[in-house]
Amino acid sequence: MALLDQKEHHIYIQQPVAPEGLVPKPAKKPFKSIITKTEKVLMIAMVAAIAVIAVMNLNIQSSINSTSVEIQKTEMSIDEVKKQNSELSMEVSELSTYDRIWKKAKALGLKLNENNVKVVSGQ
Repeated sequence: MALLDQKEHHIYIQQPVAPEGLVPKPAKKPFKSIITKTEKVLMIAMVAAIAVIAVMNLNIQSSINSTSVEIQKTEMSIDEVKKQNSELSMEVSELSTYDRIWKKAKALGLKLNENNVKVVSGQ
């Protein structure tokens, strides 16, 4: 029985309890950002550079477009002037026919004098 009495008698040692305000809390490690300040500045600079390049590209495309429109207008005016020149050339050739000139000369009272006729080579 002595063995049973020893098993039932357990000795408990109580630890002193510290007050809650005095319990030291484990120090929190400062949060380290994955991206450093230098990397943030570089990213912002890169985004700004891309934006500037995009705006410059749009500006260049706009000027190319306006120049293209001006070229088309100039080509149209050149075509119109060529058309007018060809029409005037046809009119000159019609008005400078021998029969027409002879009729005008007769209407004005001019006579053909064989001694005053000089042949001039054409263009």
